[in-house]
Amino acid sequence: MFEALSGKLTGVFDRLRRRGALTEADVTEALREVRVALLEADVALPVVRDLIAKVRERAVGVEVLKSVSPAQQVVKIVNDALVEALGGVEENPMARGIDLNAPAPVAVLMVGLQGSGKTTTSGKIALRLKGREKKKVLLASLDVHRPAAQLQLETLANQAGVTSLPIIMGQSPLEIAARAMDVAKRELYDVVVLDTAGRLAIDEALMAEVAAVKAATRPHEVLLVVDAMTGQDAVNTASAFQEKVGVTGIVMTRIDGDARGGAALSMRAVTGAPIKLLGAGEKLDALEDFHPDRIAGRILGMGDIVSLVERAAETIDQEEAEKLAARMQKGQFTLEDYASQIKQIGKMGSLSGILGMLPGVGKMKDQIEKANLDTTVLKKHTAMINSMTPKERRNPDIIKASRKRRIAAGSGASVQEVNKLLKQFDDMATMMKRMNKLGQKGLMRGGLAALLPKGMAGPGGGRRPF
Repeated sequence: MFEALSGKLTGVFDRLRRRGALTEADVTEALREVRVALLEADVALPVVRDLIAKVRERAVGVEVLKSVSPAQQVVKIVNDALVEALGGVEENPMARGIDLNAPAPVAVLMVGLQGSGKTTTSGKIALRLKGREKKKVLLASLDVHRPAAQLQLETLANQAGVTSLPIIMGQSPLEIAARAMDVAKRELYDVVVLDTAGRLAIDEALMAEVAAVKAATRPHEVLLVVDAMTGQDAVNTASAFQEKVGVTGIVMTRIDGDARGGAALSMRAVTGAPIKLLGAGEKLDALEDFHPDRIAGRILGMGDIVSLVERAAETIDQEEAEKLAARMQKGQFTLEDYASQIKQIGKMGSLSGILGMLPGVGKMKDQIEKANLDTTVLKKHTAMINSMTPKERRNPDIIKASRKRRIAAGSGASVQEVNKLLKQFDDMATMMKRMNKLGQKGLMRGGLAALLPKGMAGPGGGRRPF
């Protein structure tokens, strides 16, 4: 999310930094470009006007234009304005994530249009509450309109390892909701997630049904699920639900498929409801808290190291990672270790999503794409390694022509792709050995350049930077 906006804003601020001293005209021109970038990213016009007005008011003052690094000051002002538009940093922590501060069983009502990812999000929330919060969760589908909707939620409940309310055909949404709350009270559940029906468009019947269920169950949270890829339609949907039903928070789905991200910037300002969670992809663990300050950092190309570290801590097998680190320190690195690394990366999500959290990576977007750093490439590497014998994985030097043909045939790859994998692995293994040989002091003296092959030496005998 925000790739297009981030790229354009980074370009604007890079030009400001190159100018050194700034005039009011420089700032005005930069803000004009920022305004265009925001509008192209599908940010609502009132939100753009408000944001630009706030930035202009703060940025054209003497303390900014006459400061030692005026461009950096302008970037900070834009960052603060973005954080404010996205929800602010002084907000109650309960505004992020799901608020369970109520007597059990806590009802969480899921609302939204059909196709927004509401049912999948219900499963993701159940898994999250069970894993992170150690809560006993009951999932209940109130969707009697869409064929197999209740069966879909039952399948998701099984995948998440939580209970789904048994299906009784012919019951109305109100009857299902009442039964879910009754079961939850009798069987001591902590949370009940009620997945309501959606429609292709907002209509009176949908709103009346949701309002009736809300009145009957008195949910502590009413979470509106919206598809980020629908842009301004997502904002219009949120406004309608807020006006007709009232929501306590918003969950944005498919954020990995929307390069613009304008809906997220508009949502809080237009509806007044906080964005609480972000969903990326169909995997049940692909759900994260929404942090305005971290999202602003991503938009401005400053990365989001905190979220990256948190994701790594949640997904990486600590014991496996320590074993691998110990082997690498000894200069021992096999294709089995490489396959293990790929598996760990896969657990963290898409490579583009991981790289997007690193500061400055937005500027290298083209180079990264040309390098074909894609999860499909990693999957192909895994398939080729799995087609090798244990002996070949531990000692790739024995892999000659006939073995390469067998590995290629067994993994659906070409011999050229097997050669490329072996070459990349050889480069990695060489780097590991060099790390072991240099030791910690050598690395501190030579930095990353000390690890590069001698063929990449730059002028003056040093090695070329990445």
